[in-house]
Order: sequence, then C-alpha cells, then structure tokens
Amino acid sequence: MIERATSQANIQSMLETLRNYQSQAAQLSTAAPSTSGTAAVQKDGFAQMVSGALEQVNQASVDASRLQQAYEMGEPVPLADVVLGMQRSSIAFEATLQIRNKVLKAYEDILNMPV
Repeated sequence: MIERATSQANIQSMLETLRNYQSQAAQLSTAAPSTSGTAAVQKDGFAQMVSGALEQVNQASVDASRLQQAYEMGEPVPLADVVLGMQRSSIAFEATLQIRNKVLKAYEDILNMPV
C-alpha cells in the first residue's frame, strides 16, 4: 500500500497536478479585467466566479464521499485514493471558510469606517 502511494509514477502525477493548479492560478492572476464592460457585467462575472469556486468545493466533497462509500462497500478502491480525496475535500472547505471569514472581516471594517 505504501509502496503504491510513494511510487515514482504516483509522485510524478501529483507534481503534475500541482503544476497545473499553479499555472491556472497564474493565468487567473495575470488576466486583465475587461474595461469595455459595464459594472453589472463585472458583478455577474464575480458572482459566477464565486459560484464556480463553491461548486468545485462541493464537488470535491461529493467525490470524497463517493470514494469513501465505495471503499466501505468493498469495491476495489485504493485506500490511498480515499484518504487523498478526503484530504482534498477538507482542505478545500477550510480554504473556503478562511476566505469567507476574511471577506466578512473586510466588509465589517468598511462598515465601521468613519464617513
């Protein structure tokens, strides 16, 4: 079991996944917002982005639950995949929770600013 989790191919696969996420994040941070659109379009874009991010977090949770149920029912699912799926789901949820907390804190700070 441990040999499979630490195999060269598995490590390379994880590194490739991390590189893909890094390149996606770099593309998102360097993408310039459209200046020709209206404010309503930009709000919809932000709302869609948040909705998409929450959907990804939800999907990670659903996938982890599916893997866990499959393993518990005796299907040929490697335990390492189950644990990794659960950890991905947990990390995604914790990151979303921290982002929400920071956004709420920023909102409260803006509300408490003197006019």
